[in-house]
Amino acid sequence: MDIAARFGKNIARCRRHAGFSQEELSIRASLHRTEVSQLERGLRLARIDTLIKLTGALGVSADALLDGIDWRPGSATLGEFNVASAGEETG
Repeated sequence: MDIAARFGKNIARCRRHAGFSQEELSIRASLHRTEVSQLERGLRLARIDTLIKLTGALGVSADALLDGIDWRPGSATLGEFNVASAGEETG
């Protein structure tokens, strides 16, 4: 699973938990409904301003939307993203 897909699953999970449709979330976050759909399907990554809009609209922390995504810095090699499978906790 890549970063966009994991982020999308997190948005969808938080949206369903809040009881919102994609349309309602898009209105609350001042985003186009197709953007919410593309984000949830992992077709695009959110900019920082979109992340902030989503957290405010969903009433969650950025941590909830970034759950399972972290950066592992490299030492003598390049760093890499670590993306946990859906439902897997990172720590």
